[in-house]
Amino acid sequence: MTMKVYRDFDEIEFDKKTVLTVGTFDGVHRGHKTILNRLKEISKKDSLRTVVLTMEPHPRIVLQKGDKPPISLLTNINERITEFRRQGIENCVVMTFSYEFSQIPAEEFIREYLSKKVGMSKILVGYDHMFGKNRDGDEKLLERLGKELDFEVERIEAMEDHEVIISSTKIRNALKENEIEKANEMLGYDYMIQGIVVKGDGRGKQLGFPTANLIPPNLYKLVPANGVYIVSSIIEDKLYYGLVNIGTRPTFHNQDASTIEVHFLDLDMDLYGTELYINFHKFIRSEKKFNGPSELVKQINIDKEFAINYIANLK
Repeated sequence: MTMKVYRDFDEIEFDKKTVLTVGTFDGVHRGHKTILNRLKEISKKDSLRTVVLTMEPHPRIVLQKGDKPPISLLTNINERITEFRRQGIENCVVMTFSYEFSQIPAEEFIREYLSKKVGMSKILVGYDHMFGKNRDGDEKLLERLGKELDFEVERIEAMEDHEVIISSTKIRNALKENEIEKANEMLGYDYMIQGIVVKGDGRGKQLGFPTANLIPPNLYKLVPANGVYIVSSIIEDKLYYGLVNIGTRPTFHNQDASTIEVHFLDLDMDLYGTELYINFHKFIRSEKKFNGPSELVKQINIDKEFAINYIANLK
């Protein structure tokens, strides 16, 4: 099924026979998928079209004060749209989020945008969803207006994993603490970053481990914490596994900025200029400073052996 994507409320045709949900959906994790699955259930039962309304840029990018550290996101808008499409959603409206948009009162947003422009007979809200100016829109306001405007409201409870509520914030924190498997469990898929392969200084090749050096194209995309991970990528329709080192390469440099270097285990190909999608599977170890190249090579061989055994158990 082809999902239709609209970049403005005026683009989508009004249809009262709609079940919709609204949110940023960063990561489109297992908790979000509970909402999306329920959306499809209601659509099938009541013959309603499905609509997801999401925002770009993320509200915190627009509203966050300058003294706070910049937010890192699990997914960019294209990745979110791809996940909505995979989940079988029929329509996605991408609202352009701005300071002016944030000042729209919650009641006006419901009346003028959701009810008049999109149309709805039912809306699903997450357990903690707040919206509108000063975040004063909530489930109670929706229920009050639902009686007047003739739509139903259904609350979706939080999803828990090992008695911990799944949330985008918890997944971000796990990635920042090298807990890649915990993050993947909450996401329901392997965390991914994309990047363009650029020319490095050739250090990996000199050591016998040629690497693809990645530059993430999105400033706000969360890169997992420094360290060595087992990763995979599909290149020319074939799956390749490898090791990625994220860090400052302390054995050779005193640089401040982290680099992303991928060594594929069974690949001999010039990847310069290629856009790669790297999936993270397992954290191996933290980055450390070695006494010299020979000690580093010894450790890389240990990492490689560990990765080969791990990958063998995946197949």
